[in-house]
Amino acid sequence: MIVRSFKEIEGTDRHVKSASGTWESKRIVLAKEKVGFSLHETILYAGTETSMWYANHIEAVVCVEGEAELTDHETGQSYTITPGTMYLLDGHEKHTLRIKKDFRCLCVFNPPVTGREDHDENGVYPLLTEEV
Repeated sequence: MIVRSFKEIEGTDRHVKSASGTWESKRIVLAKEKVGFSLHETILYAGTETSMWYANHIEAVVCVEGEAELTDHETGQSYTITPGTMYLLDGHEKHTLRIKKDFRCLCVFNPPVTGREDHDENGVYPLLTEEV
């Protein structure tokens, strides 16, 4: 059994800040736990825009605080994401989040991330393993 808090991982290697300065993420469950997924609390900052494409991962996101506009690049459709709203990137959709109010969410990734990932120039997380 693992018991840990987001508070206790602040400032550790599990607390990742983006190179772009638009988000930070506390990765409470990682690939090294060997449970088949990773779990993160991520905060994206108001007034920012982040384009992403999880070509190597499936991601589910639940908003717990704030507001964002999510745009699906493939369909052009936009959605307002507020607390209690979930979105699932089950088709590796290219998407953009425009943050209206600081946006705190819980994210689940499969395959799990290692904690060392950051978006590349295409918004993609590389597929890393613990052996790297």
